[in-house]
Amino acid sequence: MGYASWLGIIQSLVTREKIYSVFVKRYKTTIEQLREQGHCSDNAKITTDIDQHIKEEWGHFLSGTYGMCTKSGLPEDIAAKEFAILEINEITEESELSIAPLTQLTNAINLLDSASAHFAPHERPTSSRHRLVNEMRRKYRLKN
Repeated sequence: MGYASWLGIIQSLVTREKIYSVFVKRYKTTIEQLREQGHCSDNAKITTDIDQHIKEEWGHFLSGTYGMCTKSGLPEDIAAKEFAILEINEITEESELSIAPLTQLTNAINLLDSASAHFAPHERPTSSRHRLVNEMRRKYRLKN
């Protein structure tokens, strides 16, 4: 699991503030890389309010939430998952999607698919993966 890689960070950095700063840097770097790859969202969570958002994500990270719903539980997958969810929600607010938004939607769904865990069978029907990957692919007839 990804959390094992944090043991080295914890042992070398010791203080919570230094460890948190690594989390923030990795999260923000991932957001920047996703933007460079063409992903976009104007949501305040990843623009003007990103520092507050990351504080909230840090709390979820510490409680182990993302260890259950992302593949690695690491900041990169957390940032990718959150960015993809925002992007998918923004794109699908439009009632009619043209070719360009469908391509962007496909890319966002693929990003979420790559970052999300597969969930236990009893969790799947209510999971973000089911709602925003499986159901979006079905609804918009998108290929995996």
